[in-house]
Amino acid sequence: MSIAELNQTKLDLIAWINRLSDENMIEFLDGLKRSKSTGDWWDELSENQQRMLQNGMDDVESGNVISTSQFWEELKNG
Repeated sequence: MSIAELNQTKLDLIAWINRLSDENMIEFLDGLKRSKSTGDWWDELSENQQRMLQNGMDDVESGNVISTSQFWEELKNG
């Protein structure tokens, strides 16, 4: 990823976070930001964060996924 692409991705993430209203997602992102453990980070997640990640892993295993281009297109279009 080029510097310009990296900077654009950062700006896109900032804009997306500013629009977030899902308390669980905000909590998850905050926990991710604060995580500085050298051990197993999973153990430091709240039960809710672990459940959210497990749900995501279950979605992947069941094929309930979309491409990154589809994700960004849907995000851009709201």
